[in-house]
Amino acid sequence: MTTTPHTARTGGEFVARHLGPDADGLAHILETIDVSSLDELAERAFPSVILDEVGPDGRAAGIDALPEPLSEADTLAALRVLADQNEVAISMIGQGYYDTLTPAVIRRNVVESPAWYTGYTPYQPEISQGRLEALLNFQTMVADLTGMDMANASMLDEGTAAAEAMTMLRRANRSSKSPRFAVDTDVFGQTAAILATRAEPLGIEIVTANLIDDGLPEGDFFGALVQTPGASGRVADVAGLIDQCHDRGVLVAAGVDLLAATVLTPAGEKGADACFGSSQRFGVPMGFGGPHAGFLACRTAHARNLPGRLVGVSTDADGRPAYRLALQTREQHIRRDKATSNICTAQVLLAVVAAMYASYHGAEGLAAIARRVHSHAAVLADGLVAAGVQVVHADFFDTVLARVPGRATEVLAAAAERGVNLWKVDDDHVSVSCDEATTGDHLALVLEAFGGSVADIADAGQLEILVDPAYGDRTSSFLQHEAFVRYRTETAMLRYLRALADKDLALDRTMIPLGSCTMKLNATTEMEPITWPEFAGLHPFAPVEQTRGIRRLVGDVEQWLVDITGYAAVSLQPNAGSQGEYAGLLAIRQYHRSRGDEDRRVCLIPSSAHGTNAASAVMAGMKVVVVGCRPNGDVDVDDLREKVDRHAAELSAIMITYPSTHGVYEHDIEEICAIVHDAGGQVYIDGANLNALVGVARPGRFGGDVSHLNLHKTFCIPHGGGGPGVGPVAVAEHLREFLPGHPYEEGLGSGAVVSAAAFGSASILPITWAYVRMMGADGLRRATLTAIASANYLARRIGQHFPVLYSGDGGWVAHECILDFRPLIDSVGISIDDVAKRLADYGFHAPTMSFPVPNTLMVEPTESEDLAELDAFCDAMAAIRAEIDRVAAGEWTVEDNPLRGAPHTAESVSADEWEHAYPRSLAGYPLGSTWRPKVWPAVRRIDGAYGDRNLVCSCPPLEAFAED
Repeated sequence: MTTTPHTARTGGEFVARHLGPDADGLAHILETIDVSSLDELAERAFPSVILDEVGPDGRAAGIDALPEPLSEADTLAALRVLADQNEVAISMIGQGYYDTLTPAVIRRNVVESPAWYTGYTPYQPEISQGRLEALLNFQTMVADLTGMDMANASMLDEGTAAAEAMTMLRRANRSSKSPRFAVDTDVFGQTAAILATRAEPLGIEIVTANLIDDGLPEGDFFGALVQTPGASGRVADVAGLIDQCHDRGVLVAAGVDLLAATVLTPAGEKGADACFGSSQRFGVPMGFGGPHAGFLACRTAHARNLPGRLVGVSTDADGRPAYRLALQTREQHIRRDKATSNICTAQVLLAVVAAMYASYHGAEGLAAIARRVHSHAAVLADGLVAAGVQVVHADFFDTVLARVPGRATEVLAAAAERGVNLWKVDDDHVSVSCDEATTGDHLALVLEAFGGSVADIADAGQLEILVDPAYGDRTSSFLQHEAFVRYRTETAMLRYLRALADKDLALDRTMIPLGSCTMKLNATTEMEPITWPEFAGLHPFAPVEQTRGIRRLVGDVEQWLVDITGYAAVSLQPNAGSQGEYAGLLAIRQYHRSRGDEDRRVCLIPSSAHGTNAASAVMAGMKVVVVGCRPNGDVDVDDLREKVDRHAAELSAIMITYPSTHGVYEHDIEEICAIVHDAGGQVYIDGANLNALVGVARPGRFGGDVSHLNLHKTFCIPHGGGGPGVGPVAVAEHLREFLPGHPYEEGLGSGAVVSAAAFGSASILPITWAYVRMMGADGLRRATLTAIASANYLARRIGQHFPVLYSGDGGWVAHECILDFRPLIDSVGISIDDVAKRLADYGFHAPTMSFPVPNTLMVEPTESEDLAELDAFCDAMAAIRAEIDRVAAGEWTVEDNPLRGAPHTAESVSADEWEHAYPRSLAGYPLGSTWRPKVWPAVRRIDGAYGDRNLVCSCPPLEAFAED
């Protein structure tokens, strides 16, 4: 456990900074919901059977093991102690991770800006135009560089993107019935491991072969995968292989290095059906493995098979171009077990960084960087040859593979002594990768480690200018859109980033009461360390002795999550909640198989569950059987018994969210767990709503065998506009051995690899470390109960205007509540969209819309909003009800009223002509101009259907935005 470096200041002072309601505000909330204290709330709202025992000191069992809280200053000092235990060496390991130079204007104004990192996934596009434009830039960048028609808005990492490419090709290749998929030998080891993980439960047979040299093996295949440049650094012409595959009805996915693609003809131009990779080297630090924005690009014909988020261009109510998420019917929250993937997030913040890096440098700048990188690699190769070392491949971009019979360990040690990390391929081969940060001095050190000298080929100082301007065979143009040519100066980029941020609503402007999303404070102290080079500059495969500090931090977070959840072990490898679900289900699958229970494949899922549950279960090779819910929203225990009896011999697990997706604490939870356990099944408790349990009840103690957690919800990692996230998987003792492993990390579980890096998105774990360290046991419990109190306060106040659909015993909700608009929609004719868009006029982001029940809003205030903000939201909802009543009374028609016209832009309310029955002032300032600081939506209501019918997923020409 980490100790403080000096005498602590006032421990626990941060709690009051994190919690929104002050003492008077909390007293008012508690009085409104008719309890005298937070502890009384716990006793009345929770089922008594799940409550953890509270000791004399007021701390619940489990979290009483957490360290005493530190002040903000002491937390940063403690993190500095950990950071200083890391050694940031010169990284020339490569293997998918490269040092990069993040422009300061992007680091300061994106990564370190709450306007960017506190936003949510842009499901309300009218108040998310900035993020959507930046993501469209990312898609354009990827499509241009790979030579493909379109790209999605980022993937979790490169390995995941490869696995998604494989399954996408299987869906797309309807002419093939073969389960076989050919994978070239020269792909990154972590990518190969993730492909194996994904393939096995789905019945895909991977055939590994030297596709580049030997071609496609005999037999039928539905797809093939290559990577160029390869893991060995080799640049090979894949055109012939792609033609051979197509002649045999095989679709091809190709791994593409975006920087190499600026100078080398990309696989997309050679006929590949899909391209995947990582945008990490475009300004995103290595971060001990993540987070990074992977990508997946494809032909237009495969658009509806493309997984993940996809930004498209549509028009708003005034006919202006506007951006939105396109083809959402592909996504898991709608299609559930029939979805293209279980992915419910992306890496938006990192995709924005990569897109802005490309915008800042432009096509010419990127190509210049690429040629400098290659020239360093070429100089290194010449130096090795001069020193008598064999260079294996004549054609390479940034990575040189050297053959050193029996000397690989010796060379690595010599390089390490000089502060340089290389990659040991095997006992006879060493790989050296150059990148944007490589200098001539670095090359000199590497040559010395091999026994050579830079003096044999050039003076070290001259190496910086030895760039071949003619290197590369790419002839096609790329990144010629306005977004990639206008912002080359820092002034221009600074203003562009500000202009985009001003179009969005994030937590820096207003509460975001999204149910099931937990949009709480992301404190600046928590965020500050993630850009420290001692964390951000670490390669995930760096030697253990150089990464002791971050490994200690990882160990702290794992142990604290064990204490908080009541489980036996935790893996931080999953880099999203969906991946945590997947890892947990794979652990259950492996557990049953280890006991000879091969037929246990049925996964029971309540009808109220999040769509990722069903999608993850299918990916894990399970058969989904739906369990019904009672009218009050609880799991129908009678139906559960019937389904368990029917499938007893093949029952694998039940996935249940607790508290439920309906926002209540189900009192039958112990019975539900017992029914499944008695039949030999495992209980998966979805941890999406853990913010309603921490410090009060532990899923590992009231029946769970496995849970995934969301550090980007409960533990303060920001949502980043739709990523990054961290989705740890926590398991009981009997499942410990089945936690995720990794090909390059010893000491992990023996389970399947789910993320490209052993510890997933490790560089953002300091956020959670700092949160737990500053809150302590008392603060965490208080945060949970304050969130529950605030949700019940909203339910009481807003429930006067819109009915709360579900509540538990005594009328209590958990940390969120569902408002039912169905009677009004039926009787008045307004839509749930009308209400959501009208909230933007009041300066609020809409709650979660039509999930888990159509035509409802699910509201989650979290513990971080003060009483004034809660009351303002209640006032807005009351005013909207009054507007609905005026429609019902016939004062306004259903077609022309402030709700149907919402959201209203500044331009629309200040136009010369106004043809609506309601006044401009009500449109723009529904509660008066002094009520709250006004935030104007950037566009009017967007036509979603038009965008899907006329799919455009790259930057439109500037003429599209011209005035008529």
